[in-house]
Amino acid sequence: MQSNLLKQITRFQWPLRALVIALLFCMCHTLHAQKDPSLTFENTLKDLKGSWPNNYEAIHAMFSRFQNDSVVLRTLALKAEEKNSLEVESYALNKLGEIYRNISSYDAALEMHFKARKLAMQANNIQLEVISLNMIGVVYRRMDFIKPALDYHKKALDIANGVKNPSKELRASIAVSQNSMGNIYLTLKQYDLAITQFEKSLVIEKQLGNKLGLAINYHNLGYADEAKGLLDVALENYERSLEYNEQIDSEVGRVICYNSIGQIYIKQEKYQEAKLIIEDGLKKAVQLGDQFYISYAYINLGWVQSELYQDEEAEANLKKGLEIAETYGLKTSNVDANMQLADFYKRKNDFKTALSHYEKAVELEKTIFTDRNMQYVSDIIIQYENEAKNDQIIQLANENELVKSRMQRNQTIFWFAILVLAITAGAMIAVNRTRQLKHEKQIVTLEQDMLRSQMNPHFIFNSLNSIKLYIINNEKENAVYYLNKFSKFIRKILIASTEKEILLEDELDTMQLYMNIENIRFSNEINFTIDVAPGINTAGIRVPSLILQPFLENALWHGLSSKNDDKRIEMRVYKDTEEYITIAITDNGIGRKASQIINHNRVLKGKSVGLAITKARLTNFSKRFTSDYKMDIQDLYDDQRQPAGTRVVVKIPIRKNT
Repeated sequence: MQSNLLKQITRFQWPLRALVIALLFCMCHTLHAQKDPSLTFENTLKDLKGSWPNNYEAIHAMFSRFQNDSVVLRTLALKAEEKNSLEVESYALNKLGEIYRNISSYDAALEMHFKARKLAMQANNIQLEVISLNMIGVVYRRMDFIKPALDYHKKALDIANGVKNPSKELRASIAVSQNSMGNIYLTLKQYDLAITQFEKSLVIEKQLGNKLGLAINYHNLGYADEAKGLLDVALENYERSLEYNEQIDSEVGRVICYNSIGQIYIKQEKYQEAKLIIEDGLKKAVQLGDQFYISYAYINLGWVQSELYQDEEAEANLKKGLEIAETYGLKTSNVDANMQLADFYKRKNDFKTALSHYEKAVELEKTIFTDRNMQYVSDIIIQYENEAKNDQIIQLANENELVKSRMQRNQTIFWFAILVLAITAGAMIAVNRTRQLKHEKQIVTLEQDMLRSQMNPHFIFNSLNSIKLYIINNEKENAVYYLNKFSKFIRKILIASTEKEILLEDELDTMQLYMNIENIRFSNEINFTIDVAPGINTAGIRVPSLILQPFLENALWHGLSSKNDDKRIEMRVYKDTEEYITIAITDNGIGRKASQIINHNRVLKGKSVGLAITKARLTNFSKRFTSDYKMDIQDLYDDQRQPAGTRVVVKIPIRKNT
């Protein structure tokens, strides 16, 4: 009964079949609309409020829920025509074409897609034009018309690749075109080249997150792997394709994957598993009404039944598949059905019938793979590859120009940075040099101040007067002795003034000369001693030149000058730590407080700058050492808490910076 019903249906012309299918879709749409009134076509049109979208994404978002309802799509096309909305009308006609293609009404499908392309061109909408071209190519591929299929797919690919910044939909169309090129390679049995195209398409589909595209490409990869004999890899790709079809709930995808997986099971001799999954695929194909996949499923079912020696069922199903293929002009299915029948009758030893089916298959296959068609396909592929290489060369040239531009820009930035760095370095050097000159000037000033302090006119005048008295008093030996001391001291001062630092040994000798000369004026009453601790090499330690003289001068004139007897100054050199050499100058004078009172009561007050100069010189000297100088002035008292003198402790750093 089912066979008779099928025969009656297949005798209808395609418009009547389309009408029957459309009525079934309309009934489903009505039931769905009753469940959810907000999704009715009328409500969607009301939401437009007179403003019809012209962007593909917006159109698809609004009307995609009706893409399987032919009645609604026809109404939408008419409404869009009334509103002069070329883009919506083109969209609706393309969706109608897909419905007709899926029920094998290829002439009606082509009519819809050609109209849709014309409207897209009038609207200057590249996305809709590329989609229309790809849809036309798919229909021709289903009809096994290789030349026009390739023409339209290539035209779609060229237009899409001509857009500089393709939209998401255009990129999806590029993936469709690449997938179609892969199918052409499959036709030529160039499986590695086909895999390359499918993998390119797969990259785009992954970027877009298009599960339908992923399902199609994984299935095509499985087909190529199966043709190469890689059954396990092919099965893995088929199952991955089925997984994506399950996620998007695609019945067509399930039908395709069930049959492909069934074929792998047959080749792996898992006949029972193959039979079960192919039967499921046949049921779904009949429900869909797609004669291409119905024929495909009947042929596979007959094949597995033949392997199970269910000869009666196998023969019937193979003939059903052949009948549908002949009725709908499905050449590839026709070839497969005749080949399977040839094998079936050969096994049954009916060689005459087997030969007849084999000859039909070969003859029909020649019409598909004519030398002209094969040469045309080869030429197109070579042209496409050349264009791709040329595009790659152009792209590399553009990238080279871009790299050169970047290099020039980077070179400009580099030289500009060098210039800025040079200016900055020059400015820093100038600032540093200015600071250095200022510092040197400060040092020179300090040295001059120090020299003026040491060459005090009063000191020189008083010293020469003392020597003159020795001469007047005819004390020739004392005069000569002190004159030698004085000249030697002056020479040391002049030499020291030219050097920033001297040996501690020379500094101590100079201070001894200074105290000898000053002692003349005190009638040699001052007992001056220098005590150097054992282990200290004064010839190996450098100190600022004439740094100790101000401390001795203060001890003499502020501490001892007002004292009557027992005048002592002791200078000790020792080392507490590795960082410093310590010099302590101790006098037993009247103390600082008494000295300040005397100075306060004097009519003529002298301003002492020697200590300030000394501190400044020690500060500059310490910059080259790890530690700064230290100076401490201590007031000394006896047991009755009476002033007993003053001690100055100076710690001079000796460990230089590394």
